[in-house]
Amino acid sequence: MPLPQQHDFVYLASQSPRRVQLLDQVGVAHKPLLPDPGEDAEALEAERSGEAPMDYVQRVTLRKLAAARKRLARRKLLTAPILVADTTVALGRRILGKPQDADDAARILAALSGRTHRVLTAVAVSAGTQHHLAVSVSRVQMAELSRQAIDRYVSSGEPMGKAGAYAVQGRIAAWITRIDGSYSGVMGLPLHETVQLLARARVRLDV
Repeated sequence: MPLPQQHDFVYLASQSPRRVQLLDQVGVAHKPLLPDPGEDAEALEAERSGEAPMDYVQRVTLRKLAAARKRLARRKLLTAPILVADTTVALGRRILGKPQDADDAARILAALSGRTHRVLTAVAVSAGTQHHLAVSVSRVQMAELSRQAIDRYVSSGEPMGKAGAYAVQGRIAAWITRIDGSYSGVMGLPLHETVQLLARARVRLDV
């Protein structure tokens, strides 16, 4: 019996330039599958009271995948696997999402200062009517941040739109003392897990 045909590309249902960069890094061909103007993509990330970070990141990722599947069908595009991801920063059971404003970003960074937190990134890849899901969990230790350092970092604009109010590949790297886990996972797309999922979905890979 012949094997199912391989796919030459994957749809990336994410607006994150970092995820684009990471897929390019490992040579995975991809096409964007971004939300329509009328879609409220941020609503998919709404938290539920008392929800554990692991449950949250998986639930949000599968909601994103369901929305992307509907988007693909609505646009009548060529069938191919879809890749979605969600990154969550957790301090204990507390979920630290994207800051609402500069003051919120400063509060989040003050909470992370001098402590170790977790970064959970869930990745899901559609494969026909099925899907494959993996979660990368990394522990990130941050040095003490002075009020002046926090204010400078917030003023740079980099924390906005980022879970946990920071981008590991940016200026905050000067205060990160240790990462146990996946650097690419902290960036927003754990490459090892992602490539494994894409292989299961029969996306053509050169790695």
